[in-house]
Amino acid sequence: MVVLRREIGDVLRTARQRQGRTLREVSSAARVSLGYLSEVERGQKEASSELLGSICEALDTPLSLILREVSDRIAVAEGLDIPDTIPAEMVNYGRVPAAL
Repeated sequence: MVVLRREIGDVLRTARQRQGRTLREVSSAARVSLGYLSEVERGQKEASSELLGSICEALDTPLSLILREVSDRIAVAEGLDIPDTIPAEMVNYGRVPAAL
């Protein structure tokens, strides 16, 4: 069974390690204790949406990208195909349509 907190923790850890940053650096920037961040990354604690937002800001990574990676991992675990492109209906998401 997929455990959401573990997937979120794995993705956050991977993002931090790709940047070559330590737990201490990210915990300080996110204003969360080093121990708590470590527990989140190991999937032992559920992070609130506010905490996830702070960690993503500290990593300079949009929350949406973290959640997309988590979603993709869960889809794979469920045996679903993951599109390798952004669906056309999402390309202009959030943009104001051009005047007619």
